[in-house]
Amino acid sequence: MSTNWQNNRAARDARIAAGAGFARGKVVEASDATRLLEAVIRPGDRVCLEGDNQKQADLLSRALLAVDLSRVNDLHMVQSGVVLPEHLDLFERGVARRLDYAYSGPQSARIARMLFGGKIELGAVHTYLELFARYFIDLTPQVALIAAVSADREGNLYTGPNTEDTPTVVEATAFKDGIVIAQVNEIVETVPRVDIPADRVHFIVKSDKPFFVEPLFTRDPAAITEGQILTAMLAIKGIYAPYGVQRLNHGIGFSTAAIELLLPTFGERLGLKGKIATHFALNPHPALIPAIESGWVRQIHSFGSEVGMDDYIRARSDVYFTGPDGSLRSNRAFCQTAGLYACDMFIGSTLQIDLQGNSSTVTTSRIAGFGGAPNMGADARGRRHPSEPWLKAGAEADPDGAALMRRGRKLVVQIGETFGDKNVPLFVEKLDAIELAEKLNLELAPIMIYGDDVTHIVTEEGVANLLLCRTAQEREQAIRGVAGYTDVGRRRDHGMVAQLRERGVIRRPEDLGINPLDADRSLLAARSIKDLVRWSGGLYAPPSKFRNW
Repeated sequence: MSTNWQNNRAARDARIAAGAGFARGKVVEASDATRLLEAVIRPGDRVCLEGDNQKQADLLSRALLAVDLSRVNDLHMVQSGVVLPEHLDLFERGVARRLDYAYSGPQSARIARMLFGGKIELGAVHTYLELFARYFIDLTPQVALIAAVSADREGNLYTGPNTEDTPTVVEATAFKDGIVIAQVNEIVETVPRVDIPADRVHFIVKSDKPFFVEPLFTRDPAAITEGQILTAMLAIKGIYAPYGVQRLNHGIGFSTAAIELLLPTFGERLGLKGKIATHFALNPHPALIPAIESGWVRQIHSFGSEVGMDDYIRARSDVYFTGPDGSLRSNRAFCQTAGLYACDMFIGSTLQIDLQGNSSTVTTSRIAGFGGAPNMGADARGRRHPSEPWLKAGAEADPDGAALMRRGRKLVVQIGETFGDKNVPLFVEKLDAIELAEKLNLELAPIMIYGDDVTHIVTEEGVANLLLCRTAQEREQAIRGVAGYTDVGRRRDHGMVAQLRERGVIRRPEDLGINPLDADRSLLAARSIKDLVRWSGGLYAPPSKFRNW
C-alpha cells in the first residue's frame, strides 16, 4: 500500500485557494480580514497570533475575534505575549479554547481570573526560548498571524526595529506547510530591507493604522527612589566590580534602571569604566543613554526595540545592531540565546523570594508569565567557553573541585527592596506560585527562577552571596539575613547571620564602604525623562505619556 506524504502540503494549498477569493495577488483589504481568516483557519487549529513582548498584530486580533463561531472555534493559541484585551476576549467568546504562552504582563490579573474560572485550558506557561523551541516540535502553528511595518506587492516584509519574534514564528509555520498572514502599516514599491522573504508569506492585510507597540522598557528616572539607588550602589560595588562583569542582561525595573544611571557617576568614581557593563543583551533602555554617551557601553543586541528610540539607535550604529536602512534589527530568539549562553550575569527584580531563593512573579491574583527571565536567569549547563566572572563564581561554589574540570557559574542576581508596592514583602515562607499550582491542579508550579540558579540577592540590607553557602541552613539564613523587617527577616538566627557576615557571605553597606545616606538622587546621571532627551542630543523622542514639559 502506498503512502501519501503530501497531506500537509495539500491542506495548505486548499487553504490558500480558499483565501485567494478575498485577495488581489496576496493583498487583502482590511474590511475582508475576518472573511479571510474564516476561509483559511479550521476548528481546533494551532494559531500563533503575534502578541510579542511589545509588537502586536492588533488588526488581525480584532478580525479573529469577529469570526463566525460555526466556522472557527476551539483554537489552540500558541503565542509569546497575551497583551491585548482581544487576546483574552477570544477565549471568552469561544473562538479559542487552549493557550500556551510566555508573558501576560498587562493582562496578568484578568488571565488569573479566567484560569481560575475555567475559561482557558492552559497548556503551559513557558519561557520565550522554550515556547519557540516547541514551535518546531509539538506546537507548530498551522496559521501564523504576524505584523510588519511594510510589504511590497510580492509579499516581502520589512519588520523595522521591532522584528522581535517574527522570523521564528514564520520559520516554524511556513516551512511546515502552514499559512502566514501579515498585517502591514503600508504597501510600498520596495521595502527598506527584506526581513521576511515573500515566499514565506501567503496573504497581506493593509492596516488602517500602525500596529500597536507597548513602551515596555521605559523607566522614568523621576520615579527612582533612594532605596533603589542604594541597592544599585551595592550591586555595582559588591557584584559588578569584584567579578568584573562585562557581558550581562538587565531585567525590567527601576532597580536596574538605577544601576544604568549610576554608571557614569558612582561607577566612574570607582574607576570601573571599561571594566564592567560593556556588552549587553538588552532592549534599547532609554535609561542607558547616559552610559552610552559617556563611553561605557560598547555593544547591545536587542530582543525588540523601544518606542521613541529609533533616531537615537540610527545615530549610534557602533553600539546597536542595525540594517543597511539604519534601523535596529532585533531578534528575540537570538537575543535570548545570547542572554543564556554569552552573558556572565543576569540581574533583575521579582515579586516574591522564598527561603531557598526560588523566585516568582506569580501571585494569587496575577499571573504575569515568565518572558525571558528564566532564560536570562539560568545557569546554562551547555556552556563551554570560560570567562573571568564565570570561573570565579564557579570556584566560589566549588572551591575544592579540580580547576580544569570545574564548571563555572553564571551570576544570577535578584535585586529589590524588602518591601515593594503597597508595602508588600518581597520575602515569603511559601510562594503564591505553589498555591496557584494547587488550585489549578498543575503538575508544575510556575517558578520564574529556581533557587539553585540564584547566586546573589541584593536588598537595602546588603548583598547575600549564596555561592559561599555550604548547607541549606546557611542558604536560608543568608536569605533571612538580607530580608529586613519582613516576617522572614525577623525570624533570622542572629548568631548564624553574624557568622555569615564574618565570612563575607552577607555584606552590609558599611562592609562595602557605602554610607546609605549617600544614596541620593543627585547620583543619578539623569533625573527625568527630559534629562535623557538632553543626553541623547534630542534624538530620543519619548512617548507622550512620559512627557511632562
